[in-house]
Amino acid sequence: MSVELNHTIIHCRDNRESADFLAHILGLNTGREWGPFIPVVLANGVTLDFASIPAESITAQHYAFLISEAEFATAFERIKAQGIAYYADPHRKLPGEINHNDGGHGIYFPDPNGHGMELITRPYGGWS
Repeated sequence: MSVELNHTIIHCRDNRESADFLAHILGLNTGREWGPFIPVVLANGVTLDFASIPAESITAQHYAFLISEAEFATAFERIKAQGIAYYADPHRKLPGEINHNDGGHGIYFPDPNGHGMELITRPYGGWS
């Protein structure tokens, strides 16, 4: 059996709000609540399970999503329409810019809990 990532848990203040936020940006569906989780299933079958915990217990994490150029354009328009700050770099030194790493497009933006979200259209280093 090959090894695949099946799911990961994303801590947040409000699991519904956070799952709906990311699903909207990426054009995905939010799943039905299952126990303490609200799932968002990605195209490769990986599930992001959003779980509510106290705000002071949340440690900011980084989540990067490889998407097509068309999906990037749509997601980018949603980000701009919602007035979400975005950056060309993870250190937030290039606000309002897009990076063109490896010949693609990429941006970083915060989710409602301070997690760093990244959208890229090409894998880093040309890996596929």
